[in-house]
Amino acid sequence: MRFEGKTLEDVYQKVSEYFNISISELDIKIVQYPKKGFFGLFAKNAIIEVDDSAISNIDKDIELIKKEVNELFSLGCFQIDEIDVKKYDEDTVYFEISGADSALLIGKEGYRYNALATLLFNWISQKYGYKTILEIASFLENQEEMMRRYLAPVIKEIEEKGRVKTNPLDGVLAFLAVKILRQEFPHKYVAIKKNRDGSQYVVVNDFKQR
Repeated sequence: MRFEGKTLEDVYQKVSEYFNISISELDIKIVQYPKKGFFGLFAKNAIIEVDDSAISNIDKDIELIKKEVNELFSLGCFQIDEIDVKKYDEDTVYFEISGADSALLIGKEGYRYNALATLLFNWISQKYGYKTILEIASFLENQEEMMRRYLAPVIKEIEEKGRVKTNPLDGVLAFLAVKILRQEFPHKYVAIKKNRDGSQYVVVNDFKQR
């Protein structure tokens, strides 16, 4: 891909913002150095060529996702800052919402949070094929702390018996439980399952028992 600007610094900035990574991580080739010219005549822009074959799809998609999600939320009535969108890992996009009204987006017992998290997941997974993580005003961080306390006896049971099935967990709580338990037991099978009524729970056991 080719990028053009008045100076090399301008072009490097464009490239860094486009791919959402440091310019030092990219394979670039300077095609044309900038030239001021004489009285504005014969001036030349800086042109560089970027080999993006080694860049993962998510790095390429982040800026577009950020633009689209901010356009969507700008239509609402809540006063929030520009939504920060980052790569969490190669399969997951991380969204962080802050601002004057951000806490209102959580709702009583997190009902608005769960609705927004579901909206983002359905949209991004269907259009781009990625999973999503949503943080609003440290809500996810606080939920994770609570979940770690809840899982303390569960972790002891796994250490003693080698397996466990949790009680039903709603939405983000199931996700957090999987994240924490996979950190604690990287060599075990940890997954979200569903009961017949649609409620979710987490199971942990050995891979051969999967």
